[in-house]
Amino acid sequence: MADNSSSSSKMKHELSLLDGTMLVAGSMIGSGIFIVSADIIRNVGSSGWLIAVWIITGFMTLTAALSYGELSAMFPKAGGQYVYLKESYNKLIAFLYGWSFFAVIQTGTIAAVGVAFSKFTAYLIPAVSEDNILVSIGSLKISAAQIVSIVLIFFLTFINTKGVKGGKLIQTTFTLTKLLSLFGLIGFGFLAFKGDIWQANWANAWDLHNLNKDGSVTALTLSTALGAIAAAMVGSIFSSDAWNSVTFVAGEMKNPKRDVALSMMFGTLIVTVIYVSANVVYTGVLSLHDIATADKDRVAVAASHVIFGNIGTYVIALMIMISTFGCNNGLILSGARVYYTMAKDGLFFKKTAELNKNAVPEFGLWIQAVVASVLCLSGKYGDLLDMISFVVVVFYVLTIIGIYILRVKRPDAERPYKAIGYPILPAIYILMGVAFCILLCVYKSDYVKYGLGIVLIGIPIYYISKSNIKNDDTADLVS
Repeated sequence: MADNSSSSSKMKHELSLLDGTMLVAGSMIGSGIFIVSADIIRNVGSSGWLIAVWIITGFMTLTAALSYGELSAMFPKAGGQYVYLKESYNKLIAFLYGWSFFAVIQTGTIAAVGVAFSKFTAYLIPAVSEDNILVSIGSLKISAAQIVSIVLIFFLTFINTKGVKGGKLIQTTFTLTKLLSLFGLIGFGFLAFKGDIWQANWANAWDLHNLNKDGSVTALTLSTALGAIAAAMVGSIFSSDAWNSVTFVAGEMKNPKRDVALSMMFGTLIVTVIYVSANVVYTGVLSLHDIATADKDRVAVAASHVIFGNIGTYVIALMIMISTFGCNNGLILSGARVYYTMAKDGLFFKKTAELNKNAVPEFGLWIQAVVASVLCLSGKYGDLLDMISFVVVVFYVLTIIGIYILRVKRPDAERPYKAIGYPILPAIYILMGVAFCILLCVYKSDYVKYGLGIVLIGIPIYYISKSNIKNDDTADLVS
């Protein structure tokens, strides 16, 4: 691990409000919106609750983004949530977030989005299918899709080592393209609405039950219904995550005190509108059974067949390739800035605190790529992301509680932007986040224990890191 030394070069302020907004929207929209609605409808069983889950998630995300704006304006530098937790609490809490971020939150998401890119590329190039096994050693099977995903990760990592300009060009271009494509899909989807399907889907819109793949229905009690809603929200929260990615690159924004907060607000609002609208389209062209039983949960593919005919598969495949390519670029670009800030505090690999000649944390980018690639090969990234949803929300709640803590600890600190709706809106998010976590603890405990296990592994690593810092300082004094 590290001391506080770093390269003498500084990060360049090259990201505008548009770049920040595209980073937020582009990092949020990956493959989730095209897939997870199948699992959500199996959990809640009705159109009304499908839309409600996305609206609740969108409200939570937008509320959190509006609250984070205050913190981003107070601490307009690289590292984002890691910095906010350190300033509100202490280095241990911040490190546990950073460790979880490195071990699975960011790297696991990069892996999942990379493999999604490969899976949908296979519609156009069948040779890169996940069914094409290239290497088989015992239980380890490596498919062409996994190799393509790793190549994608390394390619985007290489681009981002050349400076923030290349990364932002890819991000803005691909995000604008995917937004226009999604609005196009939604627009054509509304035109393709089938009255009988819409009426059938919304006849009993608020009947809450499990809709099984075989078409059968499982009734829910009040307690199991709450668990079903929480389980359904795992998918929507994963699809809406990374909304805070712009906070990690605050040190490279042209006007971070203003534009980081605005980027989060605009980006999350755009994505929430798209997500809710896309799901309304799904319920207008597909029966609930068709949504629940879509092949490999690819709801968007089934919907595009109805909207565009046989060519729909290729239309949606191309859209998802664009979406996941841009999403992974945003995740890769922003993630390494967290490790850079941790290393500056002496809590990560020393070399990660250095910037290359292009003023970006190159070593952090590459070790992120390696861990994400290992997760690609393991095939366990999907399981890890399910388990980490609990942890992600816990850290969001802690960060927003930090707003109240800092109002007491630093009442006179400069706050160019104050949390909208404070103290009510942040409190609502905290209550909703705590309720979500409690429901997962009660009804989906497997989601909790593995996620917490990953976090707790970070505690001994933190103290080992601190011990290494003390030893380095002692050696410096002796020398």
